[in-house]
Amino acid sequence: MGKKPKNLWLADPREVLRASEGFDLATVDRNSSPGWDGGKKEAKALMKSRAALLPELQERLFAEGRTGGKRSVLCIIQGLDTAGKGGIVRHVMGAVDPQGVALSSFGVPTEEEAKHHYLWRIRKALPPAGSIGVFDRSHYEDVLVVRVNDLVPEEKWSKRYDEINKFEEDLVKDGTTVLKFAMMVSHEEQGLRLMERLDRSDKHWKYNTGDLTTRAKWQEYQTAYQAVFEKTSTDHAPWYVLPADHKWFPRLAITEILTRTLSEMDLNWPKPRWSVETQRRKLAESMSTESLITSLEETHDNVESAMADSIEVRHEVAAIPGIDDAQAAEVAAARKEAWLEEIDAAVAQKETILRDRADLPKKLKKKLKKKAKG
Repeated sequence: MGKKPKNLWLADPREVLRASEGFDLATVDRNSSPGWDGGKKEAKALMKSRAALLPELQERLFAEGRTGGKRSVLCIIQGLDTAGKGGIVRHVMGAVDPQGVALSSFGVPTEEEAKHHYLWRIRKALPPAGSIGVFDRSHYEDVLVVRVNDLVPEEKWSKRYDEINKFEEDLVKDGTTVLKFAMMVSHEEQGLRLMERLDRSDKHWKYNTGDLTTRAKWQEYQTAYQAVFEKTSTDHAPWYVLPADHKWFPRLAITEILTRTLSEMDLNWPKPRWSVETQRRKLAESMSTESLITSLEETHDNVESAMADSIEVRHEVAAIPGIDDAQAAEVAAARKEAWLEEIDAAVAQKETILRDRADLPKKLKKKLKKKAKG
């Protein structure tokens, strides 16, 4: 099963990185990795382990949404140019099935968007039930860029903090878990990353001459972000402030927070509203005896393969926060027993159906009858 990587988080990153009351952005060391007692190598190892958990957790959420569930997750990612927002999409969300991810990017409003309330385009992009939504920039641009560039009067943008809090509170009440990440790069590191874009021809497309205009307003943006954290880091939708001079750290932190959040949602495969036995019997009636024999022979392999991939059975269950090795063993044993019962039930029903088939090979018919008696 492989060696379980060390979890070097000294505490839950949601507590360490949260912008709580009294938070001061000016004191954040952008070159640090708060709460993590390791380096890049150890971070990659833990992320690989989490990448083995995330796909199934996300698929369970997706399956729940497809069967009437209302829950979803929204990851809001904010940060100045070069903070590494695109890397989060590639390295974190790249680990899950794209069909269950709703990615939206918000730049300068289009002509159509500008005609509506600033939350209009945000509402249109909200993730459907069962999905993980990712906002690359978001409605917070309307209290960041708008404020710094004086695009609307202060009287107008200053009211938006309360509007945003109410908007996000309603989202949570409707079943959306809101995760807000602010990737904070230092002024020095931003300069180095912008220079790299100028030095590399393959990065020229990422560079915008307006980046220097934004950079010249660095302190104004820091002040605007401080106000965002003070006014909109709420119990229902807190901000997590991620030092971003090391690109690997925000990726690690977001991966960990997303994994813990999904794990705590207690996601299970939906129970069918129809009878498995009835549907199996009806399907068998449409199958040739030869195909049904093949299905019988493959039953163990099919179910055991699913069992091996199950979070509860494989070793990664012990990596889920809050579950130690002893608990993991108990969970695995219980789930294995349930899987084995399902195998036995499927095999028994198929054998019963096959015994009544007139064209069943004599040797197999004799074997099944003998098994039924004994």
